[in-house]
Amino acid sequence: MKKHVSLTTSIFIMMILGMAAGYVASDLMVQLKFVGDIFLRLIQMSIVLLVMGSVVEAIASLDLHSLGRLGTKAFAGFSVTTVAAATVGLVLANVLTPGSGISFGQELTTNVKGSDATLASIITNFFPKNIVQSIADGNTIQVIVFALFLGVSINIVMERTHSKELLHGVKACNECLLTIVRLVMKMAPIGIFSLLGWAIGKYGFAVILPLFKFLGGMALGSILILATGITTAAFVARISPLALAGKLVNMGVVAFTTTSSAVTLPVKMADSENKIGISRRVSRLINPLGMTLNSDGLALYLALACITVAQFFGIELSVGQQVTVVVMATLATLGTVVVPGGGLVALAIVLPAVGLPIEGVALLAGIDWFSGMFRTVLNVIDDVMVALIIAVSEGEFHREIFDAKEPAAVSAAETGYRVTSTPLVPARKPASPF
Repeated sequence: MKKHVSLTTSIFIMMILGMAAGYVASDLMVQLKFVGDIFLRLIQMSIVLLVMGSVVEAIASLDLHSLGRLGTKAFAGFSVTTVAAATVGLVLANVLTPGSGISFGQELTTNVKGSDATLASIITNFFPKNIVQSIADGNTIQVIVFALFLGVSINIVMERTHSKELLHGVKACNECLLTIVRLVMKMAPIGIFSLLGWAIGKYGFAVILPLFKFLGGMALGSILILATGITTAAFVARISPLALAGKLVNMGVVAFTTTSSAVTLPVKMADSENKIGISRRVSRLINPLGMTLNSDGLALYLALACITVAQFFGIELSVGQQVTVVVMATLATLGTVVVPGGGLVALAIVLPAVGLPIEGVALLAGIDWFSGMFRTVLNVIDDVMVALIIAVSEGEFHREIFDAKEPAAVSAAETGYRVTSTPLVPARKPASPF
């Protein structure tokens, strides 16, 4: 029986081959860069519409009335943690300078200009005058703002008409766009081969060394954010942060090894209810909602990646442009979609939006699996910390469950999960992040 080679493995193999080809046949690989350019164009082709559709579907699918107070607290918590994660990524990139030490010259940076815009004008420019023009210009921030309004409007219309035809239409369009991205991502190994071959052929192996600093930044940023989040939640709940951290190990290991928030969700919800003591009502709203709308790990990654790419190409970003990086890294998490190579697709959204060369996608593609490990752990555990703080504020934190040495002895019928004395594991084989 023929064994299927995953996209992750294919990209890794072609990354190695591309670097080797760039070293052995540098002139040829420089000439073949156009193949990688075609791949990057195909990624960008439908991204703006995909982001808009994803945000519209996420907002339109919510029951705005039933969310009530819990929903307001969830959105506030998610917003704070996501902005904080993006800010940490920005600061670490400026301190560690993972992209420094090499120079790509100016051929890819002619479209990047300094900005003297004020904070007021930056914020004003988030709001579109003409959504068609915003889509044509690829202004992702303005498209997301419009999508938020459109999603709420569809929600209101569906409630008034008692019909979900509009939502079904949006979902159908999104599925078509997702299919386009999936087809394009099948070309990723060839595109990465071409672009890395070009980079090595033109600039040498110096372009690879900073990637280790980037991964170090991801690891350090994840540790700082997790330590802060766990300490804050423990303080609010008046429990031991070390004891809380111990109850997060199981879901953290599953998240780290599978790099999938979806696969980790059942483990996360079971441990939230049976080990930490978060009520069913809070857990079963906040945890799934967080998986959809809260991606702190992705925000950290995108902010760190943007500044790293700017350093790769010797681009000085003004304070206003760095604020835009934080905003885009935050807003892009709303448009996170379940596609192969989701981290790379999100990066392809943000880089052009802040005026950076999209070739940076290829430079970071080879380590996307490893950075995905940190992203997923941060996404999963921060969701639980937000849920715990909300449970405390609602008086729905069961301290007796948290203090128990064994998981709560509740029936499977009551929780929907099998409770045993051994760590919970996903019911199905972990899926590749690609």
